Amino acid sequence: MKKTLFAITGAVIVASGIIAYAQPTSNSPDPAAGAEMTGTIKQYTANTLVLETLAPNEPVQFKLAKNIAYADADGKTIEAPALTTNQKVRVHYTKVGGDNVADKVTLIKD
Repeated sequence: MKKTLFAITGAVIVASGIIAYAQPTSNSPDPAAGAEMTGTIKQYTANTLVLETLAPNEPVQFKLAKNIAYADADGKTIEAPALTTNQKVRVHYTKVGGDNVADKVTLIKD
């Protein structure tokens, strides 16, 4: 009886740990609520931005929100044409349906 009770208690503790580990934290936000990704601009148009991240990941495409904000590395607002390919950036985005929608792009100093 004690062995069975001990086994059940252990299983509950392990299951609780797994469930707690899978929950989003401030370090791993839910993309539906807002997340950030860092990488290099591979392609940039008026409506989309393709970000190349660390290998072996595939490039990630973002749709640009109508009210998107752009900032330099110091946080000062810049105009969209200042962005070019091969620049390092941090993209703040939300997941809308199956799309990544960027609402802020910040340049990163090399």
